[in-house]
Amino acid sequence: MNDTALRFNDVRFSYPGGREVLRGVSFEIRRGEKVALVGLNGSGKSTLLLHTNALLTPSSGSVEVNGAVVTGKNAAAARRAVGMVFQNSDDQLFMPTVEADVAFGPRSMGLTDEEIALRVNEALRLTCCEPLRDRQPFRLSGGQKRMVSIATVLSMRPGILVFDEPTSGLDFAARSRFISIVDRLPHTVFMSTHDMELVMRLCSRAIVIERGLITYDGPVDTLPYPSVTDNEEL
Repeated sequence: MNDTALRFNDVRFSYPGGREVLRGVSFEIRRGEKVALVGLNGSGKSTLLLHTNALLTPSSGSVEVNGAVVTGKNAAAARRAVGMVFQNSDDQLFMPTVEADVAFGPRSMGLTDEEIALRVNEALRLTCCEPLRDRQPFRLSGGQKRMVSIATVLSMRPGILVFDEPTSGLDFAARSRFISIVDRLPHTVFMSTHDMELVMRLCSRAIVIERGLITYDGPVDTLPYPSVTDNEEL
């Protein structure tokens, strides 16, 4: 069985009428790895993450998920395999209760009520969100929203979790809770972050991107912090 969860093969990408944001990006992440994507604002981190589950597609090159090249025909399957947790939790929470939000994904898959309940209970347990089940998402704290957002993704049972700046805006307690929960998950994890302590505590490997180019890919204990920045996050 192919143990590569995610692979970028010479991926290039330009927004319409804009400069080239990704300039030949290649790397692979193996199943079960927890890998950080590090880079200053404007380096291309967010654009790269959006390629992991076909929210963006390369101008040239290819992205593979679980050994299959992502195309228009199998983009839906890629999105089921790669669960993305966005930086702004309000982008993912829109139902009247936490339970309804966590159930939304499995319900859209056409699963039985019994299977939906099983997945909701599992996701709430994994994220320690069971006491929030009947709460209204918009009344939750930032940290609680972040955990519920993760639960909405886990209920879809992806093998790969992608996080965009997961500790941004969290206080110390919420940040510690996030680290503890993600550290216990068996999933492949790929996260973009400026939080270097988070990188050191959760990840064994880091990838540095500067101006759309990979400049480092290796152990976190020899990680050089990138020195190039623009004015706008891409």
